[in-house]
Amino acid sequence: MTLKEKVTACQKKLIDEMTAAQQADGSWRYPCETGPMTDAYMIIVMRALKAEDEQLIQQLTGRLLSIQKANGAWKIYEDEVGGNLSATIEAYTALLFADTQLRHSEQLKRAADFITENGGMQRAHAATKFMLALNGLYPWPAIFPIPLSLLLLPKASPVHFERLTSYVKVHFAAVLIAANKRFTLRNDSTPDLSHLLTDATILRRLKNQLATGPAVSKSKQRKNVAWTFWQKKAVKKAEQYLLERIEDDGTLGSYASATFYLIYSLLASGYEPQSPLIQNAVSGLKSLSTVINGKTHIQNAGSTIWDTALMSYSLQQAGVAQNDRTITKSTAFLLKNQQYSPVGQLRKNGRALLPITYRAWGFSENNSCHPDVDDTQAVLRAVAEPAKSNKVFFPPWNHGLKWLLAMQNKDGGWSAFDKNLRGSLITMLPVENIQDTAVDPSTADLTGRTLEFLGNCCHLKIGNASINKAVQFLLKHQKEDGSWYGRWGVCYIYGTWAAVTGLCAAGVPKDAVPIQKAVSWLLSVQNDDGGWGESCQSDKEKRFVPLPFSTPSQTAWAVDALLAAADEPEPEVERGIKFLLKNNGCTYPTGGGLPGHFYLHYHSYNKIWPLAALSHYLKKAK
Repeated sequence: MTLKEKVTACQKKLIDEMTAAQQADGSWRYPCETGPMTDAYMIIVMRALKAEDEQLIQQLTGRLLSIQKANGAWKIYEDEVGGNLSATIEAYTALLFADTQLRHSEQLKRAADFITENGGMQRAHAATKFMLALNGLYPWPAIFPIPLSLLLLPKASPVHFERLTSYVKVHFAAVLIAANKRFTLRNDSTPDLSHLLTDATILRRLKNQLATGPAVSKSKQRKNVAWTFWQKKAVKKAEQYLLERIEDDGTLGSYASATFYLIYSLLASGYEPQSPLIQNAVSGLKSLSTVINGKTHIQNAGSTIWDTALMSYSLQQAGVAQNDRTITKSTAFLLKNQQYSPVGQLRKNGRALLPITYRAWGFSENNSCHPDVDDTQAVLRAVAEPAKSNKVFFPPWNHGLKWLLAMQNKDGGWSAFDKNLRGSLITMLPVENIQDTAVDPSTADLTGRTLEFLGNCCHLKIGNASINKAVQFLLKHQKEDGSWYGRWGVCYIYGTWAAVTGLCAAGVPKDAVPIQKAVSWLLSVQNDDGGWGESCQSDKEKRFVPLPFSTPSQTAWAVDALLAAADEPEPEVERGIKFLLKNNGCTYPTGGGLPGHFYLHYHSYNKIWPLAALSHYLKKAK
């Protein structure tokens, strides 16, 4: 068989597999896998609440034990050197919550050794310390680094709460309530982790807090009357903010991570464990469970909207007709899940007045009030052709397009959730990863992806004011070596693919210097097996770190970028295509979350992106 014939056969196989995997409602539901954090926190919360679901706890325990490494550590990506201290602390703590007898097992002895050898609990990430403090396993700091006053400052203040990104606010509001009250929840299931506190001073602080409660300075005591008034006002405002953003399934903002914090903040505010809000939150967390290789896993958020949009797009690129039942079903599903919030109207559950107008899409099916640029452009691309030929489909598509265009930042780029939220003094707070979360600057990957959609689906090219600004943004942010950094994927391959395909779609000549610099860089990092692979470590070090193996999704991105920048496939592209034909099902998290701390392994990616790249190859191969 010729290479084209092999590609055609592989394309058909992928189409058949993807079509068969579609759900009756038109969606695709693939696992969105994260590291051990969500499973660990679920066990801790269940035990803290004395929730009676031993089966789930044992299922999560089994998964945590199954992904532990031989040296006792847990990792958040396979090639992480040694292991991840915070992930190991979280998993170790959860396993002791699940069964204190596990402490004497060889697996947990090795985990404890890894933790102490790497500096103990005091070296953990701030988020890990916060969860430990909530359960009385780590001392609250004398001064919490995130001030409660953020909620009461004038909106014009450079450090106001509203200057945080929307997805961070749902986390921080819950954090502020619990931290402000120095809330601690302990019961008979709470393990003793004092052997992991290698700093004697911190250990003494913990014992003192457990014995007497957090210390209050004399100066604070003198100000207590005034402070209590403003404190209560701020806490009330934070609590109201949370209540307005609880989804119908009980989760906070559709995120497991935020929902864990919500539960503790509600308990800190006086809610009983059996209250409907807390029980609904637990139910919502359970609804995020999925099964991977026979093991139960709690997703941080379901990726149904994202996966369905990308699946539909890749199938259409492979030649599946827009009137095919697979496409019409997915289009109907996506349009049904468009988020709609006109000014002055209540959300469907009647709880919240939302201050912005949008008709856009979010990441998860249970997300009703938190749209983002990436999911919106992905859905608009997937339903573009059906919408243009269907009078019913066109109005919601057009509304989504208007929202997407309106979200362009002053610098010409697009960010994830918010508009023109790129700089703030709040990033000066001494909190880990705050510069990666508190603000929402324009990124090369989101700008490139949006530009590709606008160029190829809306025929907006250079000469259009919005397109000109976006092109200039990308050209300005290209790295010296020709690559671009991608915030929401791993990482430089992802950003370079998005930028190159976006620039080409906008009409930048393929022989332009920026395009050819990007091509040269991509070719320079191609692996010997013909594929491409990049480590999550790139995200942490902010430089390209190669993987010792290639991944299907990153190879597909590189191949797709090279195809966009050429009139016909070069030999290096064909080497990449041959790697994709093998598609060894490599499991690696190529989705970005929180640099150095949280990554996503989309189980859909090994099908979506190879199919798109193979289809684009067939269109250019002679």
